[in-house]
Amino acid sequence: MNRFAFELSSYTLKTFSGFSKASIKISGKHNIPDGSVIFTANHFTRIETIFLPFHIHNITKKEIWSLAAAELFDVPVLKGALNNLGAVSTKDPHRDELILRTLLSGDVQWIIFPEGMMVKNKKLIKRDQFALSDEREAKRPHTGAAIVALRCEFYRERLRRMKELNESEFDRLVNVFEIEDSDQVLNQETHIVPVNITYYPASPKENILSKIAQIVMKEPSKRVMDELMTEGSMLFSNVDINIRFGEPVNIKGYLNDPYIESMLTVKRKIKLDVDTNAKQILKQFSIKIMENYMSSVYSMTSFNYDHVLACILKHFPYREDGIDIYEFKCKVCFAILWLVSNKTYFVSDNFQENQIHLLTDDRFKRFADFFVIAENTNVIKIKDGKIFKDQTKFITRSNFHTIRIENPILVMANEVEPVRKVEKFLKEVAQKSRDEIMSLVKDKLLEKINVDFSRDYNDYYIEGESKKKRIGKPIFLKHKTQSAGVLLIHGYMAAPEEMKTFAHYLHEKSFTVYVPRLKGHGTAPEDLAKTSYEQWIESAEEAYVVLKHSCKKIIVGGFSTGAGLALELSTRLGDIQAVFAVAPPMRLNDLGSYFVPAIDAWNSMIKKIHLDTIAKEFIENNPENPHINYLRNPIAG
Repeated sequence: MNRFAFELSSYTLKTFSGFSKASIKISGKHNIPDGSVIFTANHFTRIETIFLPFHIHNITKKEIWSLAAAELFDVPVLKGALNNLGAVSTKDPHRDELILRTLLSGDVQWIIFPEGMMVKNKKLIKRDQFALSDEREAKRPHTGAAIVALRCEFYRERLRRMKELNESEFDRLVNVFEIEDSDQVLNQETHIVPVNITYYPASPKENILSKIAQIVMKEPSKRVMDELMTEGSMLFSNVDINIRFGEPVNIKGYLNDPYIESMLTVKRKIKLDVDTNAKQILKQFSIKIMENYMSSVYSMTSFNYDHVLACILKHFPYREDGIDIYEFKCKVCFAILWLVSNKTYFVSDNFQENQIHLLTDDRFKRFADFFVIAENTNVIKIKDGKIFKDQTKFITRSNFHTIRIENPILVMANEVEPVRKVEKFLKEVAQKSRDEIMSLVKDKLLEKINVDFSRDYNDYYIEGESKKKRIGKPIFLKHKTQSAGVLLIHGYMAAPEEMKTFAHYLHEKSFTVYVPRLKGHGTAPEDLAKTSYEQWIESAEEAYVVLKHSCKKIIVGGFSTGAGLALELSTRLGDIQAVFAVAPPMRLNDLGSYFVPAIDAWNSMIKKIHLDTIAKEFIENNPENPHINYLRNPIAG
C-alpha cells in the first residue's frame, strides 16, 4: 500500500475527528510490544475499521492494516478510503500471503476482528462457550488471527535455524517473503494483543445520518436505520469510547511440539500449509490461542451504567405488583460500589466519582435516560413509582440486524455475560430482598465514608496542625426506636466534633443522629482547598441515605454553612420531614470575602508564570473553637 496515501488518510481522519463529539479514552498502551503484532478486537460497529487503525497508528507510528467485510468494498467511495487506510477485503484471494509477508517484517501491524462480523446483539456466550449468534446460527469466533500468528512465528524460527543449517533454504525463504532486513526479522517475535472497545451510551439515536437517509431514501429498511442510528450516535453524540489494550499473547511458546520442532529443523524444503499433521497441530494450538485472546478481549469490558442497570433489570424477580423504583436504584448503586471497590474489573470513569446521586435526585439522569429507552422499547412500564417489566423481552429472540433499535436493553445485558463472575454477582444482587439490599447499601456507605476519611486524614496530615482524628470522625448515634433520625451538618472549616454535644442531646431524646464530615474538613486546610461545594453536598447526601435506611422519618439541620446545606437538601429531597437552620449564611459580613475571587485569579496568574512563592493560598483564621476549626482559611475554599 502507498505509505503517502496512508498518512494522508490518517490526517483526514484526524481532521474529521475534530467534528466528532465522541470522547475516546485509550488505556494499556504499554501492553503493545515491538515487532510483529496482530490486534484482535471486538466488533460492534463499522466505524471501528476506521478509527481503531487511526488511533493505533498514533501510538505505534507504524502502518496499520486491517481485514474488513467484503461488502464494504462494493461501495466505490468506501473502497477507495478503505484501501488508503490499509483495509483488506476478507475475500481477497491473496489475503493470507499479504498478512504473513507484511507481518513477518514487523513494518506493518494488523487488526483482525475474530468475531468475523459485527456482533449487533452482543450475544457472545452459548453453553458456556464463546459463540456468536446471528439470525441463522451460532458459531465459534474465528481462529484466523491465531493461525496467521503461528505461521509467522514458525517461519521466523525456521529462518533462524536455516541460517545456520542450510543457507540456500534460508535465501529461498528470504526471497519468498520479500525480506529486506533478515536481522530485523530474526530479532523480533510475534504477539497477539487483545483489544476491547466499550461504548457508553451505546443506544441508537436519531442523528444527522439517519435524518439524511429518511430524506434521500423513500423507505429505508430497519437494518439501514439500525446501522445509521448506531454509527451516527457514535460519531455525533456525546459517547464515551474506551479502547483498552490487554496483555500480549506471546506466540513462540506455542511452537513447542515434537512434530513442529522437526519441521523447523529439517533442511529440505517444506510446505507447512499442506502438511496434514502440521495443520492439525496448528489448528489445535489456534483454538487455545483464540480462547486466550477472546477471554481477554471480553474481560476488559469497561462496565458502565447501561450494563449494570440492564443486567439487574433482567434478573430482577418478576413481581405482579411491580418493582419498587427505589429498591431497584439501591441494587444498582450497591453493585456499582462493589465493582469499584473490588478493583478486579474495569469500570467507566464515571464509576470513580461519588455515586450517591443515584439514591437522591438522579441529577445526571442515569436512571431517567435508561427508563426512557426501556419504556420506548416496551421493556418496562412505570406507574405509581413501580416498574412493570416484560420479561419476554429478555428471552424472546430478536432480529439480529434490528435488535439495537428494537431491544437495546437486551444488548446491554448481553455484553455482561462473557464476564461470568460479574454477571453472577449482578444476578445475586438483583434477587436480594428489599430489607437485605437496604441494609447492604447502608453498610457499604458507612464503610466508604470511614475509608474516605482515613485516606484523606493520612494523605493530608500535618504534624502540629492537624487535629486528633476523633475531631473529624463522623458521628453516628443509633437509637433503638429508629423512628426518627436527625442529620446534623457542621459549619465551614469545622468538623463533626462541633455538633457532638447537640448530637448526644438529641440522642437522649430518642433520636438517631448522624453528623457527617463534610469532605475537606477534619484533616488539613490543604485538603479543603481542593474540595468543591458539590463534594460537601455529596457528603451530606451520603449521611441522608444512611439515615433513610435507618429511620422512618428524617429531620435535617445545620450550623452556618451546614445550615445552608440543610436548606439546599430540603429543596431537592421530598421525604425530609422537617428542616432547621442555625445562622445560615445570608450575606458576607467579612469585606475580605469580596476580594477572594480576585485573589484566586491572581494566584492562578502567578502560578502560570512560575512565581508560586508569592501566591497567596491561605488567610489567617481566628475561630471560637481552635481545637476544632482550621487556623488557616484556603482562598480556593
